[in-house]
Amino acid sequence: MTWAPATIRELADANEIDVVVPAPGRPDVRTPIWIVAVDGNLYVRSWKGEDGLWYRRARRYGTGSIIAGGHEHQVRFTAADEPGIDAAYQAKYGRSSYTEAMIRPPATGTTLRLDPA
Repeated sequence: MTWAPATIRELADANEIDVVVPAPGRPDVRTPIWIVAVDGNLYVRSWKGEDGLWYRRARRYGTGSIIAGGHEHQVRFTAADEPGIDAAYQAKYGRSSYTEAMIRPPATGTTLRLDPA
């Protein structure tokens, strides 16, 4: 399953999205994160690296949802290593200490592709 082009644009244009990741028997984790698009795919990273609870759950359980512009989208999280992601973060978010954190370890080791579920 792939994203509709309009949905990719909507999500890629969002400054922040909320990622929601459930875990059996525990409350959902909902966290605002940055999102970028590269070659028609959507990517996110955890600025806390593997210490990010949402990231650990996403890796463990593989599914969750993202919310942007009042729309919730069910997703699958897949580990990814796409060379254009750092440049996409810089182009979208500019040069700042926050962006620098997203294009360096530990964040770079947590790149996930978002696929529609």
